[in-house]
Amino acid sequence: MLEELEIRNLGPIRSAVLTPAPGMTAITGETGAGKSMLLNAIRLISGAAADANRVSSGADAAWAQGVFMAGPQTAAAAIAAEAGVEPEDGELFLARSVPASGRSRATANGRSVPRSVLGRITDELVTVHGQADQLRIASAARQREFLDAVAGDQAELASYRQAWEALAAMDERLEKLASQESSIRQQADYLRESIERINRVDPQPGEDEDLKTRRSRIENAAEIAQGVGGALGALDASAVDGDPDALGASDLITRAVQHLRAIHVEGPFSDLADRLESIGADLSDVVFSLSRQIDMEEGVDDLDAINGRIHELDELTRRWGPTLADVIAWRDRAVLDVEDLDTSPEKLAELRQERRRLFEDALEAADRLSSVRRRAAGELSARVGEELSSLAMSGAGLEIRVTPREADEARGGTWPLDANGRDDIAFLFTPFPGSPQLPMGRSASGGELSRLMLALELVAAERRMGYGTDDVSVAIPDADGGDGSTETDSERAGVTDFGGVRADDPPVRPGQPAMTFIFDEVDAGVGGKSAVELGRRLARLARVAQVIVVTHLAQVASWADAHFVVSKGGDPSADSVSTTVHEVREEERVAEIARMLSGSESETSLDHARELLAESRLG
Repeated sequence: MLEELEIRNLGPIRSAVLTPAPGMTAITGETGAGKSMLLNAIRLISGAAADANRVSSGADAAWAQGVFMAGPQTAAAAIAAEAGVEPEDGELFLARSVPASGRSRATANGRSVPRSVLGRITDELVTVHGQADQLRIASAARQREFLDAVAGDQAELASYRQAWEALAAMDERLEKLASQESSIRQQADYLRESIERINRVDPQPGEDEDLKTRRSRIENAAEIAQGVGGALGALDASAVDGDPDALGASDLITRAVQHLRAIHVEGPFSDLADRLESIGADLSDVVFSLSRQIDMEEGVDDLDAINGRIHELDELTRRWGPTLADVIAWRDRAVLDVEDLDTSPEKLAELRQERRRLFEDALEAADRLSSVRRRAAGELSARVGEELSSLAMSGAGLEIRVTPREADEARGGTWPLDANGRDDIAFLFTPFPGSPQLPMGRSASGGELSRLMLALELVAAERRMGYGTDDVSVAIPDADGGDGSTETDSERAGVTDFGGVRADDPPVRPGQPAMTFIFDEVDAGVGGKSAVELGRRLARLARVAQVIVVTHLAQVASWADAHFVVSKGGDPSADSVSTTVHEVREEERVAEIARMLSGSESETSLDHARELLAESRLG
C-alpha cells in the first residue's frame, strides 16, 4: 500500500506530498494542470526509463519517493531482502533521482539498487492502469498469469511444473546421449577401464599409510631389534637370554614386595607393597608388548612385496588422487557416471520408456491445470460482462478462451506441452454488439481498456475475498469445447450470501499491506448514471485494495475517501508556472466537486455537490 508519494522538481511540480487514503483516493484538476506528473512519479519509482526533459526548468535534478507498507512475509519484502534491503517498521522507501544531465539513481531504504530491483518490488505493490501501461495485458504471458492468479491454481501449476521439469531433464539426458554419442562412448570406455584398473588393485582406506609404516619397520629392523632387546633385558632378562637366574627389573620389584610383606609391624609397608605390585603389573604389560614386537618382525622378503604394493597404490593416487580416499571416491562416482553414459540399446530403450511415462504424467497434470483454468475463465468472463454493462459499455463482453493444444505425434518432442501447461490462452474483447472478437489491447480505446481492466481487477479482488456481485450460472466448458456443466457462484464458493461489498465489510486499514491500483482515463466517454456506477465500483474495489484514480468526473471523485487537487499557479508570461497538489476537505472539497459539475461555485452547484457527496456511499 502506498502511504506517501513525495515529488520534487518533476515537470511543473516543484514540491508536492501526496498521502493517499488506505481506501480510495481521487486526483482531480483542470486539464493540463499536471496530473500526469503524479503518474510519471509512480513510474519513475517503478523503474521506468528516466527522461531528463522532465526535470523542472532551472533545477539540477528531479526526485520522487514512494513510501510503501510491505509486511515481512510479502513478496515485495522478499525481493527487497534479496537486494540487501530490509523494510523499516514494515515500510519500504523507494526513491529515484533524475539529474538534468547524467544517469539516474535508484535507492531502496537509502541503499543504492539497480532500477530493475525497484521494478520487481513495485510489481508486487502497484498496478498502474493507464493507456500505455495496459498494453502489457495484451501479451499472452500476462493474460495467462492474470488468469492463474484469479483461478488460484498454484497447487495444480506447481504439480505440473514438477512433472514438466522431470520430463525436460529426461529429454536433456536423451539429447545429450544422442548428440554426443561418440564422445560419450569414449568417455564411458575410459571410465570403465579406470574402474577396472582401480578394482584390480583393490585399494583399501588407509592401506598406503599402513604399508609405509611396515616398510619403515623392516628398513630399521636392526635398530628396532637392538632397542627392544635391550629394554627386555633390563626389564626381564630371562625373556632374552633364557637364564633363569638372571634378574631384571620385574624380578627385583617382586623381591621388594616380598620383603615388605614380611614386615608385621604397623606402618606404611603394606601400602608401599601394593604400589610396587601395581608397578610390577604395568611392567609385565610392557614386557608382553615388547615381546610381541619381536614376534612381529618381518623379513627382507616382505619388504619387496610391500614396496610393490606401495608402488601400485602410488600409481593410483598420481592419476586419481591425491589421496587413496580420493581414488576410492572417484571410482564410486565413476560407477554412477558410467550408468548415465551407457548408450547400449537396452539402456536407451529403458530411458525412452521412462520418458514416455514422464510425458504421460506431465500430460495428466496439464489436464488438471487446464480444467481449473477453464472453470475460472468461464466465471471471470461472465462476471466481467456484468461489470462492463454497469460501466457504460452495455453489450461489450470479454471471452477468456482456454484452448488445450491437441496431441500430434507428427510434431514429436514435448508437444503439446510447454513450461506453462498445454493451453493457449486468449482474452478476446467485444467492444459493442456485432463487433468481431478481437485480441484485448488491440480492440479498445484507452478509456474502454481502463474500464475493462477495472472490471477485471474488481472481479479478481472479489474472487480473492470469496464473494461476487450476483448469483449467476456460469457454463464450464468441457475439454472438448462442449457446454459442460453449470453451477452457481454460491455452489462454487460454498456460501449463499452474495451481493458484492456490503456496508459492514471492513475496508483496508492503515498499516495493512495491500495492493495499490492506479487508474487513469478510466472515465473517458462516461457520464451520468454510468459515471456514478463507475465511482461505486472503484469504491468497492477500494474495500480490498488501495485505489488511486485520476478523474475528470465529479460522480467518480465523490466516492473517494481522500481527494487531492492538482492546480496551476504563477505567471505564464514570466515563465514561472508551477503546479501544486493539495488535499481538499469539507467545504473545499464541496467547491471542487461543484467546479467539476458545472464549472462554477454557485449555490445551486454547491448544493448539488453536497447532495452528490452524501449519496456517494456504499450501502
